[in-house]
Amino acid sequence: MKKTSTRLADGRELIYYDSGDNTVRDAVDRRPLEPTVTSSQVRRDPLLGDSVAIASHRQGRTYHPPANECPLCPSQGGRLSEIPDSSYDVVVFENRFPSLAGDSGRCEVVCFTSDHDSSFADLTEEQAGLVLEAWTDRTAELSHLPSVEQVFCFENRGEEIGVTLGHPHGQIYAYPFTTPRTALMLRSLAAHKEATGGQNLFDDVVARELVEGDRIVLETESWVAFVPYAAHWPYEVHLYPKRRVPDLLGLDEEARTEFPQVYLELLRRFDRIFGEGEPPTPYIAAWHQAPFGALAEFEGVSRDDFALHLELFTIRRTSGKLKFLAGSESGMSVFINDVPPEAAAQRLREVASS
Repeated sequence: MKKTSTRLADGRELIYYDSGDNTVRDAVDRRPLEPTVTSSQVRRDPLLGDSVAIASHRQGRTYHPPANECPLCPSQGGRLSEIPDSSYDVVVFENRFPSLAGDSGRCEVVCFTSDHDSSFADLTEEQAGLVLEAWTDRTAELSHLPSVEQVFCFENRGEEIGVTLGHPHGQIYAYPFTTPRTALMLRSLAAHKEATGGQNLFDDVVARELVEGDRIVLETESWVAFVPYAAHWPYEVHLYPKRRVPDLLGLDEEARTEFPQVYLELLRRFDRIFGEGEPPTPYIAAWHQAPFGALAEFEGVSRDDFALHLELFTIRRTSGKLKFLAGSESGMSVFINDVPPEAAAQRLREVASS
């Protein structure tokens, strides 16, 4: 992998990740851009104890542009985009309309491929491996920023999820705090450790799924994917490396080599859940990594106790119908799942690639 860092016309950082060592990236951003101005604030809710990002400048962000005006395609001739070069493998750049910026963290865009009409599931294993390298590198780099406590790599796919740019891409949020979801896991981890005399909750969850077996979706030497026992979403898969590591940096070479094959297979199965002729399945793919900040409030827990895992889920519950977060889910955070996890796992096994 070759990494080349440059600056866009308004000062934002852009990084090319290339599979070839000899690729030269010296294109200049020729757009007449003013410096980016953001107004992000992080406010803490005193009742719930969580944080909310206030980012009013995002109201003007790009919204469903036509394909020939896509800002994530490479620049061609007189059509200038966020990527100055005329081609790329994988590229990462600071978001022009960030939810978090400055002392409130950082937001980046990850373009998986220059092919506008593609998707992550269409990537080759080599391309998917390069994306993994980019995620890992950005996790390492962002963790060193003084304002960053947790790094979150994710992909939103599909208009039903709220995606406003059709080009295959994901994002990286670098938060200045430990996110509420992660804090809940850390509290459960600490309680389980105390109650069991030192056992690791993540290890026990994975061990249970391997023993019971009926929720396993696929398994390799280094990875296991399963529908969790208490799945929140109609079709939800958690992907764990079998050797527990706290973040993407901890993955060994065997896990890195196997990941593209495993992940691409999961994404392709998701697109087959609802049968032939159905539109692509909308999904969220989210990497859960240990925070880089202090964990003093979670007594007895260290970073190494956390288990890196990827959560992949869709809000489509059946053909033509979405799972809406209504009163119980949105008002009380109590999910009601229409699809039994065992049935979801069975369906995801049925649509395996031949």
